Amino acid sequence: MEIPQDVKNLIEAGCPAHLVTLNPDGSPQVTLVWIGLEGDELVAGHLPRNRKVKNIQRDPRVVVSLEADTKSSMGLTEYAVLYGKARIQEGGAPELLQRLAEVHIGPGVKFPPMENPPPGYVTRIRVDRIEGVGPWTGRPV
Repeated sequence: MEIPQDVKNLIEAGCPAHLVTLNPDGSPQVTLVWIGLEGDELVAGHLPRNRKVKNIQRDPRVVVSLEADTKSSMGLTEYAVLYGKARIQEGGAPELLQRLAEVHIGPGVKFPPMENPPPGYVTRIRVDRIEGVGPWTGRPV
């Protein structure tokens, strides 16, 4: 699906994003991540092959929760919940993390803060459905 511009604006502003993956026993695993956009895919970078990377390699179903700094007409904090399928790309994490650090930490920052970081992994998420509270839902609440 095409990601609505309102949701793209949230992502490009560096809003908090929580990535939910599924552990081997089916329980949820939640991590705060930096999210970016490449076309209509969400992207996140990871240096080690950590739990979220392993979970996605085993089961591609993911959810990303984005928190806005705006309120609905009823005074609720607006947020978007993006459901989709992810895939892991090997390599490219340091370059992506550097780009996202400029948004999340600030201009001119060096990230990762190490010499010769490992190539890592990039999560690429195709969004299938969007819920939450905000203009992206088409509902007043």
